Amino acid sequence: FANKVAVVTGGASGIGLATAKQLAARGAHLVLVDMQASALGPAARAVEAVGKGRVETRVCDVSNHAAMQALADDIVKTLGGVHIVFNNAGVAVGGPISEMSHDDWRWIIDVDLWGPIHGVEAFLPHMKAAKAGGHILFTASFAGLVPNVGLGPYCVAKYGVVALAEVLHRELRDDGIGVSVLCPMRVGTNIGSSERNRDSRYGGAESS
Repeated sequence: FANKVAVVTGGASGIGLATAKQLAARGAHLVLVDMQASALGPAARAVEAVGKGRVETRVCDVSNHAAMQALADDIVKTLGGVHIVFNNAGVAVGGPISEMSHDDWRWIIDVDLWGPIHGVEAFLPHMKAAKAGGHILFTASFAGLVPNVGLGPYCVAKYGVVALAEVLHRELRDDGIGVSVLCPMRVGTNIGSSERNRDSRYGGAESS
């Protein structure tokens, strides 16, 4: 991990921040990406406290394809490349499928499934062109392996993330790029309050 550049979406809290600290402690340079600008400063200081590498922050909405492309281009230009991409950002809405609004579905799919897809589209070409190997990680969920009552849209998105990771794992073997997918049970994160970042496009308040 020494001197490798690692990008972590949803990097200002939870699994993303904990992983960033572990990577920094092992000598990696970190780029913490999050929707919540106010959380990035404290997160960066926490990462800097455990490592000696460079720590950068970026505000980016993973559901925005153009923004993710621009993010990848900027990181490669600024830090010289990217070796580890952790597609971790995610949101959740609970309740029966019969009570889900169309905006609920759009928000979950756009962030939890399109977000990881955008991460692959944005960063994988740079990684393949560099021919330096690397690793792509995804946070899915146990809800991406078994059906969970009350988490229908989330399950649909996370099943897709698991499929994306498993296909990429096979496709990238010859490129020396590893692929992993994390499928945790309940973890102490902020996903339970993810509505804080739900903006008006999806029937929520503008994100701060």
